[in-house]
Amino acid sequence: MQRQAIALSRQLPDVNAIRALMVGALALAFLLVQTLMASARPESLAPLAEQISPSVVNITTSTVVEGRTGPQGIVPEGSPFEDFFREFQDRNGEGDRPRRSSALGSGFVISEDGFIVTNNHVIEGADEILIEFFNGDELKAELIGTDPNTDIALLKVDADGPLPHVPFGNSDQARVGDWVVAMGNPLGQGFSVSAGIVSARNRALSGTYDDYIQTDAAINRGNSGGPLFNMDGEVIGVNTAILSPNGGSIGIGFSMASNVVTRVVDQLQEFGETRRGWLGVRIQDLTDDIAEAMGLEEVSGALVTSVPDGPAKDAGMQDGDVILSFAGVDVADTRGLVRQVGNSPVGETVRVVVFRDGDTVTLRVTLGRREEAEGAVPAAAPAPETPEEPETKDVLGLTLSTLSDELREQLGVAQDQQGLAVVSVDETTEAYEKGLRSGDIITEAGQQKVSSISDFETRLDEVKEAGRKSLLLLVRRAGDPRFVALSLAE
Repeated sequence: MQRQAIALSRQLPDVNAIRALMVGALALAFLLVQTLMASARPESLAPLAEQISPSVVNITTSTVVEGRTGPQGIVPEGSPFEDFFREFQDRNGEGDRPRRSSALGSGFVISEDGFIVTNNHVIEGADEILIEFFNGDELKAELIGTDPNTDIALLKVDADGPLPHVPFGNSDQARVGDWVVAMGNPLGQGFSVSAGIVSARNRALSGTYDDYIQTDAAINRGNSGGPLFNMDGEVIGVNTAILSPNGGSIGIGFSMASNVVTRVVDQLQEFGETRRGWLGVRIQDLTDDIAEAMGLEEVSGALVTSVPDGPAKDAGMQDGDVILSFAGVDVADTRGLVRQVGNSPVGETVRVVVFRDGDTVTLRVTLGRREEAEGAVPAAAPAPETPEEPETKDVLGLTLSTLSDELREQLGVAQDQQGLAVVSVDETTEAYEKGLRSGDIITEAGQQKVSSISDFETRLDEVKEAGRKSLLLLVRRAGDPRFVALSLAE
């Protein structure tokens, strides 16, 4: 028995040897993973550059402008040589003669039949658009349509055969830190490639539909309209703007996201213009104090400040509603709502859920067209009624007055405008800190209309009795409405 036990013990593996084997296996696996990652990352961007270059184009525009009135651009204004250069231009017939002005930009081909995408500001006002391809060929382009809101333009050239082109990628899949490549015509150098990473997503500059990818890939003047590629050779952005104190690249460039561009391009191809959905409301973002004053548990949604004639009004939407969801998608803020509505088809009927008087209401809204609404002329105001005698009251740092004909005329508002005028604001109070100023008109308090001091006092008492910490005011300045919540703390 003893010999058998000894024999069995010899067959058992050594524990230290097992541990050493496992550590070695893990180390080997780690090295293999590193090797695979290194092999997956290209050692050079040359293959990608060769793949995408034939689809990128240089754009030269030509515009006829009025003749010079002086030697601007040659010598500084007021220079002692100014008269000399003016006489020189006049002798050569250049003084008042119309001349051509040229500008440079970039673009890229998106279809084999010659559709080209660029920036609107590259071709705006151009009389002639010339496209230069990577192989040196040049063709004149026809303008199909533009969208100044996203700074996108669509061009078309007629070529003898199919053109090399590139596909759009999904910009929503781009992550901060992903490698990207920009290509274009910086400073007129032509077909220049730069590389960097995605620095940030969802940047907004000044436009309503802004959704920019920020990148540190070098972008300079002349890159406008050129493509921003991912490592698969797909366009995920259109290079549009840079942030720079000197006009040159400092590593902060902005490309309009491809998921915005593709919608615009599709509409320009089909209609020659954009056709965006229109809800017909004026909105503002919620703040913590406004949400508290309205009884909302979360600070999300878009607060409706006014509902002019349009789709939303026809569906029953009211001033003071908070839009919580649109077409089944939760609304985080006004920017998200504007983009979602704009991307919706004209004529589509959508469900809009709003928060009103402590409860939710579902409305069915048939969207109009934003471009038509923006060109509409507002209707004339109805005849005024005889106002009450003005009275004043000091409350929450505000001196309020009922509106008289004289006061309406002074403030430049319609004679039928109802509400209370802000005569003065105590500069030491919260009201002043939140932007209320003399000349503002308060049309609602506690989400109820007010046209007299007694109305205002009643709303104030109701809010206090309800245990609210602040009073919600609807304030209009030069016709523009916004909500402001004032604390009721003594």
